[in-house]
Amino acid sequence: MVTHTTLVAVLFAVVAAQRSSEVYLSVRNAAWARRRGGREVGARHYPWLVAMHVAWILAFPAEALWLGRPPPPVVTAAALATFLVAQVFRYAAIATLGRRWNTRIIVLPGEPPIRRGIYRHLRHPNYVAVVLELACVPIAVGAYATATLFTLLNLAALRFVRIPAEEAALAAAARQPPEAR
Repeated sequence: MVTHTTLVAVLFAVVAAQRSSEVYLSVRNAAWARRRGGREVGARHYPWLVAMHVAWILAFPAEALWLGRPPPPVVTAAALATFLVAQVFRYAAIATLGRRWNTRIIVLPGEPPIRRGIYRHLRHPNYVAVVLELACVPIAVGAYATATLFTLLNLAALRFVRIPAEEAALAAAARQPPEAR
């Protein structure tokens, strides 16, 4: 049987490693897009999103260890299963977008939004993954306040800032002819 402390440590390590590898991939892909005329939109809100995610990564283990009360095993199992589902969405989005995937909003002029792969069925699969993850990882270890606070903050940021900025940038880029790059 895995102890509560061990589960907290493992989830923290998995999420931190995942985010670190995604930052590396994002930086590489962003450089590739910029070399091809890609323009960033929403750079002003990006540091706030990063700060929120870093705070979440630190908050869920802190709350879980401070309170020291693991949730019932069925709650942990359901939350971990949801985490795995979120990973399917995340990696399907990354694989489908290929070099166009990054954590910033960088669009290539004249390039339409991707509509294949998971994007045939879902407009923002990576955001679905993040919403699920921000909720279920803390729930898996009994950090309910962290799950609630950061899920609500993230939903507000997505709804009122991030998705509108991304949609506007994609629409503008699709209208621009490729030779204008």
